[in-house]
Amino acid sequence: MAETAIPLAEKLRPQDLDAFYGQEALHALDEASLHTGSLILWGPPGTGKTTFAHIVGRKAGDHFETLSAVLDGVSDLRKLFKAAETRFADGKRTLLFIDEIHRFNKAQQDALLPAIEQGIVRLIGATTENPSFALNAALLSRVQILPLTLLDRHALSQILDRAEQVLDVRLPLSDKARKAVIEMADGDGRYLLNMVEKIAARPPQEAPLTDDDLASFLSKKALNYDKAGDEHFNLISALHKSLRASDCDAALYWFARMLSAGEDPRYIARRLLRFASEDIGLADPQALSHTLDAWQAYERLGSPEGDLSLVQAVIYLATAPKSNAAYVAAKAALQSAHQTGAIPPPKHLLNAPTSMMKEMGYGKGYAYDHDAENGFSGQNCFPDEMGRTQFYQPKEIGFERDIAKRLAYWQKLRDGR
Repeated sequence: MAETAIPLAEKLRPQDLDAFYGQEALHALDEASLHTGSLILWGPPGTGKTTFAHIVGRKAGDHFETLSAVLDGVSDLRKLFKAAETRFADGKRTLLFIDEIHRFNKAQQDALLPAIEQGIVRLIGATTENPSFALNAALLSRVQILPLTLLDRHALSQILDRAEQVLDVRLPLSDKARKAVIEMADGDGRYLLNMVEKIAARPPQEAPLTDDDLASFLSKKALNYDKAGDEHFNLISALHKSLRASDCDAALYWFARMLSAGEDPRYIARRLLRFASEDIGLADPQALSHTLDAWQAYERLGSPEGDLSLVQAVIYLATAPKSNAAYVAAKAALQSAHQTGAIPPPKHLLNAPTSMMKEMGYGKGYAYDHDAENGFSGQNCFPDEMGRTQFYQPKEIGFERDIAKRLAYWQKLRDGR
């Protein structure tokens, strides 16, 4: 392969930890972790997973093999393990790097276990997906998980400096444009080097490129967002918890992050509606209808005009009084229903449409509450075999203050006070 055909990212791949910028937690690993045991490297694209695997393999002195979970299957593993057994008999261990290991199915993951257990193969897997969900328990119990994070500005700046050294050129960038390139990389070292390569290939310019010039031929990296992946759930969790914390500005930020990443606004609307019931409930009974109105407005307008209705819902929910009393009550009532089983309602609550049912006592002694003083009879509505249980305990927040007063008043009437 011609030297010029090798991508810059490959040319600059560090050979040791000294040139492996960022990921300080990996730098702090002890020698035992680098030389023994199987590892799963978990992190976003362009954060150094493949590079770190190569560095570990080089330091350990093992025979290095690479498989792709996208292209290779069990038959490829069997061939590799057969060669690894021969090597192992000669005193040489094989380090197997599997890129995108989360794409291996259960059978493929299980096929790795015997070779790992026997020490014939040391596994290093790379994944952008949460290993807790992407890998089975048997494999997880045999590996150490090493998380990698998005590269910070300092690490990206170091990579940019090193690229210029290797290319033996100072990129024609103003200070502002240089910062803009780093921001456009969004923590992805590979993407940064791809941009550097493109800038370096441009004909010499008389004046340095400005940040406005960059926008004309470089595109900002697409946000790291998979609608079924970790980032999807991370951001909706951040939005939900910001709403719960009544942090309006943070909630708006996470909402904007999801929208800008291409999330379906209807999914966000559905989660907002759930929040209105789960975390606000009867502290503000209008929260549910307000959120539903916002959703309906979005359905009529679509994006981008309808996005503002969801913004209003986010602000309303973030600034509303919070109570999870209804949510807690529902869980407690469901648990009690499971425990008590199929015990019947008291007979006075049952309808008696036939004479036989009347003779059996159905409906006997029922008190019609509208005829009672204050419109409240105080009759027992729980099963005869079950005592009264207070599932719903309103908080002294928002409208629930009024509900608490009503419940206390009715309890006094029951007690005859």
